Parts: sequence; structure tokens; C-alpha cells
Amino acid sequence: VDREYTEYSAQYLVDNAGPKKDSGQGEWDQRRGITMHDLVEYLRDIAIPNQEGELDQERPELSVKDCLECAFRDGLPRREHWGHVGCVSKVPPFASLIPRVPMKGKVIEAEKWEEAVALLGKQPVGAKLHVFSPEIDLVDDGVGVYDGPSGAESRYVGLRDVMITGVKKTKKGDKVAELRICYKKKSKFIKVSLGRVLTSLPRDGDESQVIEPTGLLVDFIVPR
Repeated sequence: VDREYTEYSAQYLVDNAGPKKDSGQGEWDQRRGITMHDLVEYLRDIAIPNQEGELDQERPELSVKDCLECAFRDGLPRREHWGHVGCVSKVPPFASLIPRVPMKGKVIEAEKWEEAVALLGKQPVGAKLHVFSPEIDLVDDGVGVYDGPSGAESRYVGLRDVMITGVKKTKKGDKVAELRICYKKKSKFIKVSLGRVLTSLPRDGDESQVIEPTGLLVDFIVPR
């Protein structure tokens, strides 16, 4: 635990986390350092992409699990050492020379909510939420409870990563999870029903496919 508050680079995770990423920043001779020629080569590659559309390539979708595994595997640089927030250009190969702080731990997974509650006692728990529209847009910080699809007009958006921060009961006695979600580029804290059970999900358009009964929250993880 740091004695002083330290900000680590979230952009590093955006650039490096994911199942298809190799460990570290690639092969680079630590002894030879960086030359002016290396910098010129990198700037040239950005200005003149090798493949058409290289600059417009989309970022891969990342999960909380991907980011945690990357942090434990490679460590994290401090924010000031990797601060190109929002940059879409490829990471230079000599970025491996940037110092990273080792992170000790592992990712613990829980399939059932009962297991996740036990993990929640000491720290927030990562999870995925089945998101339906427009229902997800109707809840906001402290307003309403997200209860999944409400009718034929509901549209399944997909799974979204969330961070569960607590559990409580409503005035009616219903259990809800308090969590943080980033949706449509907006981060907000909402309450999600723990009693709702889904038995089908849309597949290939509007057709629904029967699934094993599941709650709105699935795939729980926590770093330890």
C-alpha cells in the first residue's frame, strides 16, 4: 500500500490490456536506450501508416478482468509517466523503458452472487450487467432501480462492465446492488435489482433464445 496517494495510468491499460496483447511492450534492448533516430522512425510511422486505415483502427473492447490481469502481469506506470490520455496512435516499441510499479495480486472469480457478496465485504467487486434500453436510461444517481426489460419495446444492448460498491434493501424490502457503470460516455451510480431473473435473451436480431436462469449481474471478479 502506498504511503502517499498515487495515481497510476489508466491509459496504459487501454493501450496494453486485453487477451491478444503480449506481456510487456515488446522486445527492446534495455542497454541501448533511445536515440534520435528511434524517435524520427516512430514519428514517421505515425505520419505514414504502413497499412491503409491503420490510424483509424478501433480499440479492442476491454473488461475489468483484462485490466487487472495486465496490471498484475506487467505492473503500472505512474500517471505522469504514461499520460497520453485519448491518444489513438500506436505505442512506440521503446515504451518498455518507461518505469512501471509492480502490482502483486491475482484475480478471483465468482460465478454466483452469494460468492460475490462474501468478496464485497472488503472491497468493491467487478461484474457484468445485462443492459436493456430504454430502461438503463431511466435510472440515474439515486433515482430509480434498474430492473431489466419491462416489455416488448425493450432492446438488449449487451453486457457492460460495472463496479459493485454495496448492497441494501429498498423501502419495499427488495434487495438491490449499488454500483457504478459507464454508459454512453457517462459514469453514474445506480441501483440494480437482485431479484430479477432472466430466462431468455435476444439473439440474431429480435429473436429470443432461452437461457439458463440468470440474474442481471454476472461474472463477478475481485483482485486479491
